[in-house]
Amino acid sequence: MGNSPRRTSDLAPVDWNFGCARRLGVLDAVCAGISWGIYSLRGRRVVDPIVTTSDNFLRTVPLTAALSLISIPGAHLTPSGVYLAVVSGALASGVGYILWYAALPLLSATQAAAVQLSAPILAASGAVLFLGEQITFRLVGSGAAILCGVSLAVQKRRA
Repeated sequence: MGNSPRRTSDLAPVDWNFGCARRLGVLDAVCAGISWGIYSLRGRRVVDPIVTTSDNFLRTVPLTAALSLISIPGAHLTPSGVYLAVVSGALASGVGYILWYAALPLLSATQAAAVQLSAPILAASGAVLFLGEQITFRLVGSGAAILCGVSLAVQKRRA
């Protein structure tokens, strides 16, 4: 094989010798990814995305409220700040989940997984547009690489 990499780990070496807090963060991200995958696979059978998303959101309220009360004892909360956080979070996430559930039946599981990889591009675009983040060569290059990969994954194979 010459000088070509033989394993995926040769392509992107990772230093796994980091502290416990970082390991928990990695574990957190892995669990979130698995959960999102299950959520998406189950969402393929959804008949009404709006009703399903509303039900899902309502089911999260008790746990979210309890965790918020426990984890932010010293936080400075204002009614307008809480209102804006809830409304913007519910609207952004709610609309996103509704659109995602509506699109899922049109995609294979592999295509849906690939399209999900575009989420960082959406987040980065929002950061540039609304938060004044700088557009760098690294940002553009990584975004282009993601979009090329997604494009390759969602294209139908020609016979």
